[in-house]
Amino acid sequence: MLHIYEPERDYATPAPLPEYSAGYAALEVVELTIDGRPVAVPQGTSVLRAAALAGINIPKLCATDALEAFGSCRLCLVEIAGRKGYPASCTTPVETGMAVTTQTGKLARLRRNVMELYISDHPLDCLTCAANGNCELQDMAGAVGLREVRYPEGGENHLQAERDHSNPYFSFDPAKCIVCSRCVRACEEVQGTFALTIAGRGFASRVAAGAEQPFIASDCVSCGACVQHCPTATLMENSIVEQGQPEHSVVTTCAYCGVGCGFRAEMKGEQVVNMLPWKNGGANRGHACVKGRFAFGYATHPDRVTTPMIRAAIDQPWQVVSWEEAVAFAAGRLREVQQQYGRNSIGGITSSRCTNEETYLVQKMVRAAFGNNNVDTCARVCHSPTGYGLKMTLGESAGTQNFDSVDEADVVMVIGANPTDGHPVFASRLKRRLRSGARLIVVDPRRIDLVQSPHIRADYHLPLRPGTNVAFINAMAHVIVSEGLEDRAFIEQRCDQAAFREWLQFIREPSHAPEQVAAVTGVDAEALRAAARLYAGGGNGAIYYGLGVTEHSQGSTMVMGIANLAMLTGNIGREGVGVNPLRGQNNVQGSCDMGSFPHELPGYQPIGDDGVRSQFEGAWQVELDPEPGFRIPNMFDEALAGNFRALYCQGEDIAQSDPNTRHVEAALRKLDCLIVQDIFLNETAKFAHVFLPGASFLEKDGTFTNAERRISRVRRVMTPLAGKADWEATMALSNALGYPMSYQHPAEIMDEIASLTPSFRGVSYTRLEQQGSIQWPCNETACEGTPVMHVDEFIRGKGLFVVTEYVPTEEKVTRRFPLLLTTGRILSQYNVGAQTRRTANSTWHAEDILEIHPHDAGDRGIGEGDRVSIGSRVGETTLRASLSERVQPGVVYTTFHHPVSGANVITTENSDWATDCPEYKVTAVEVRRTTAPSAWQQAHSEFHQEQQRLLKGGPGEVSRDAAEKA
Repeated sequence: MLHIYEPERDYATPAPLPEYSAGYAALEVVELTIDGRPVAVPQGTSVLRAAALAGINIPKLCATDALEAFGSCRLCLVEIAGRKGYPASCTTPVETGMAVTTQTGKLARLRRNVMELYISDHPLDCLTCAANGNCELQDMAGAVGLREVRYPEGGENHLQAERDHSNPYFSFDPAKCIVCSRCVRACEEVQGTFALTIAGRGFASRVAAGAEQPFIASDCVSCGACVQHCPTATLMENSIVEQGQPEHSVVTTCAYCGVGCGFRAEMKGEQVVNMLPWKNGGANRGHACVKGRFAFGYATHPDRVTTPMIRAAIDQPWQVVSWEEAVAFAAGRLREVQQQYGRNSIGGITSSRCTNEETYLVQKMVRAAFGNNNVDTCARVCHSPTGYGLKMTLGESAGTQNFDSVDEADVVMVIGANPTDGHPVFASRLKRRLRSGARLIVVDPRRIDLVQSPHIRADYHLPLRPGTNVAFINAMAHVIVSEGLEDRAFIEQRCDQAAFREWLQFIREPSHAPEQVAAVTGVDAEALRAAARLYAGGGNGAIYYGLGVTEHSQGSTMVMGIANLAMLTGNIGREGVGVNPLRGQNNVQGSCDMGSFPHELPGYQPIGDDGVRSQFEGAWQVELDPEPGFRIPNMFDEALAGNFRALYCQGEDIAQSDPNTRHVEAALRKLDCLIVQDIFLNETAKFAHVFLPGASFLEKDGTFTNAERRISRVRRVMTPLAGKADWEATMALSNALGYPMSYQHPAEIMDEIASLTPSFRGVSYTRLEQQGSIQWPCNETACEGTPVMHVDEFIRGKGLFVVTEYVPTEEKVTRRFPLLLTTGRILSQYNVGAQTRRTANSTWHAEDILEIHPHDAGDRGIGEGDRVSIGSRVGETTLRASLSERVQPGVVYTTFHHPVSGANVITTENSDWATDCPEYKVTAVEVRRTTAPSAWQQAHSEFHQEQQRLLKGGPGEVSRDAAEKA
């Protein structure tokens, strides 16, 4: 286990170029002496960093290696032979032959004088200060030998400045501020929000949020960068104030979105004090967002269910039982169902929140113990079109680049994604590149933050109508081909020529011209043409896309259209380009990699391939069914038909997250046995007969795989509250069903995965400890992993252009349903909200809101904050309305983080033609004012209250014997 007991080393100023960039190795080496010691560093290195690399400590306060040198604190002064004065070493670059002296009597006096000025306007409350023992100001006072402050008390100072406690996660005490600007610079350089500034001048200078507002009212997004980089106790986490300074750290991986940030869990015993972004995290490079940084309290929330429970029926009270009893009860129910209804009457759903190892075991249990391939995962309802589309065109079901690649992009096209809300740490990286000169194209029905935010403005925002993605992407390709902007050399060398000729004939058809499709997409033809020229001719072109691409009836077609466009322009196979799906949940990539689809074994190996199947049969010592099993929608349909009778659901809340909620609920009610494994009694668990308590990411060992195929370690920092990690519970159930599993540690599971999965062949916990993380494929031909795929050739050999005919969605507006509803996420909440709703993140988003354009609202007499009914052809719910020009007329938008909102009550079962991914992004609706909740919401509230009563026990409790007989 990677324990860290000391703070990470800070080298004072950034490297001249990031060490992971291609240009770093080419930098000229400069030789100099510091305090008589020879030092050799890359050209462009600051004297301060050179000294730090040589182990020579120069006092500093305003400098840190995460921020550009600023030169304000004047503590890092040095002497340089042949130069007058005392330059700041942080802003002075090294030169060949330079002789630097860091310690002299004169320097010591200057530094003490500077420090004396700081301390004269600083509270002397070190013994009671929450930062005591972890305060750079205190450290530097000791380093410069300050023993007294000569300035008399009573002079002008800032000691009575009012504290700001408005933010739920940290406080701001301006009395302790030394105006070093590190917080301001972190907000600008690292996060890119520009929420902080230095207000006033001279002695009146002070840090201010927004227009001198409380933090909570400003543009601050609570990423924690300002807190992390504050050298004093000015910005202090409330958890440290309450619990004290941590005593050790354990490096692990965030369990929220698909960015996969590395964190140091700062601990006191088994208590998490705070989560500090890990500087060596390959995905986040020391940055974080409000969720990963602060919203970890759900792991110990009182709502955690930490004991196994069973019941005979969903209208019966839950009974707390032992693990052995719960597993035996579940196994008995599963066997009885199969005996009565056949081998295919049961199945399982794996979790995109659990580890690779846990997901692998669930699909293995389904195939080996259940005896069928009825296994699926939440990727079915989000990124299954990514897997299909990229596999068809490029040969591999994953994105092509690492996140570092964006630093080399010249043109970035964001399609159907909202990175600032859904993938905020990557968004900060993207915004930094945009501020450095990269161009931006945003393709989205809604005006997301990237369209215009501080120091960023999209060159083109193409607000297409929901459901018209394929028509748009074909028009982009048509412009490039018709104007001769394609990369002919790349196409001839790297792509299948017969397929390209067929596609070329298709895409040249006049019907694909922007002027012809404008009536369909709503996108201005000239703007589309200009965007196409920019993408094709602007240098390195990178495409980043999200669920606004995949969650459509033509999701797979659109993914193939994006791949066509990248191949057409040669934007594949090097840094700064590529096709990059932004995955939603923390391990949705991993759940796909681990064989969670009914037609594929781990590593996307087809279950119907005799050779592949025989390898798994030999390793697992069981005969496998060669026929693909049920997808999630099939499970629901077959349950309603009476053929599918039992389900094991690990870590997914299908009752809230899947479309047409009433259809899902009806299917769950028909099951004879629903086994839910989770940390809370979620919406799905209310229909369950067995509840197996899950473990949070803080309670387990394993790995996650993020959106860039990066496999990172998850490390246990606290004992599982329920006594078992999820992999141990799955193993127990498999054993009870008669299929033996006997793993002692997740490392053994990974070894088995590597032995059976070609793309994971070189992955092991030992190598992960050495490298920190690995991007698959990692095997004999790529021993250290593959940051960028398809460099010399595509995984499939030649890239395949696929004809992408635009087929309009069946979900069309009518006089009855004249508006189109599309859905998305918000920064502070995550997925179905089970975790974030149990943290202070609800301060920012306490309910889901319907965004409606003022024109549409005016036609319906709807005002700001009114309760409105949203009805579709399958259901109705109510939300409060917010009038917003972020959505275009004819389109409404909401999020889905709160169960009572019922967003999926109105989404339909329309789905992608290839993968059954639901068409969440296009639902025809009508909106009207109302004063009462919908019928579904009333029924949901009553059912929720009843299930809470049954959770606590109540009248009608059956005996354990009766439950077992039932």
